[in-house]
Amino acid sequence: MHVVTFATLIACPLIPTALAATYGLSDNFVGASFLSGFVHEAIADPTGGRVNYVNQATAVAQNLTYAQGNTLVLRADHTTTLSASGPGRNSVRIKSVKAYTTHVTVFDIVHMPQGCGTWPAAWETDESNWPNGGEIDIVSAVKMVEGVNDQSPNLMSLHTGATCSMPTSRTMTGNPTGNNCDVNTDGNSGCGVQASTTSSYGPSFNSGGGGFYAMERTTSFIKIWFWPRSAGNIPNDLKSGAGSIDTDNWGTPTALFPNTSCNIASAFDANNIIIDLTFCGDWAGQASVYNGAGCSGSCVDFVNDNPSAFVNAYWQFNAVRVYQ
Repeated sequence: MHVVTFATLIACPLIPTALAATYGLSDNFVGASFLSGFVHEAIADPTGGRVNYVNQATAVAQNLTYAQGNTLVLRADHTTTLSASGPGRNSVRIKSVKAYTTHVTVFDIVHMPQGCGTWPAAWETDESNWPNGGEIDIVSAVKMVEGVNDQSPNLMSLHTGATCSMPTSRTMTGNPTGNNCDVNTDGNSGCGVQASTTSSYGPSFNSGGGGFYAMERTTSFIKIWFWPRSAGNIPNDLKSGAGSIDTDNWGTPTALFPNTSCNIASAFDANNIIIDLTFCGDWAGQASVYNGAGCSGSCVDFVNDNPSAFVNAYWQFNAVRVYQ
């Protein structure tokens, strides 16, 4: 439940009313609860990646999905050499059963996929109404930069099907990479904000024990925060998985997307949470991106011929929590 509380100083009626937003825990995905709260999407990759998304039964049988205790691991196959004429590398893409409007999503991540050719993402969208239902990229290094080929820092971005833009000057710690969110006019590059620390993505993120990403969506703004696990300023309510949270106490966001020139209420409908790992594809597979990241040769050939390169191509979550 999303609660708005008012603190009024009765003795001083001319002092403006203070507004604070709190949210209650509605979904707590930990370990095996991911298997009922999310569905595995065995679909053709919308980004054209060198990937073969498998269903839940196959993912569990091949240990591409492991959910037990307080751990969820989602990984790609790292033992099979692929035929150039056959399907892509087996991997997973999961989508939450529920869709959300006003809410906060907290990702407690221990490890994210790394390696040349990888393109992992944790994001929200309405697949049946993209782009008109909006898209929020939370973790994904070339798209946000969304995280491809181990390129950090992380890039957080919005993609919309309607006129939507962001002001150049905003109160946030990240750096804007583009202010036009409309896929019809921006080439689907999105209005992005790049985190200011390399520990926000890839090997640097993993070597530090991971961290926390949180996204708050209202009709007035969308905010995204990142805290490395070693940070001393991680909010206690977020870190502990408390039954209620107060985002007003979380400090300056890494990325801020206000509704100044973007009607968030109409540009975004109810979105599902999606976590995936693809390879190459429309973005990460471009020679300029793949080779520019220091990866040699062809992205597709590398993915086909080097299964052992993907031993570290896995997500590990302690939890994903949704507050409303």
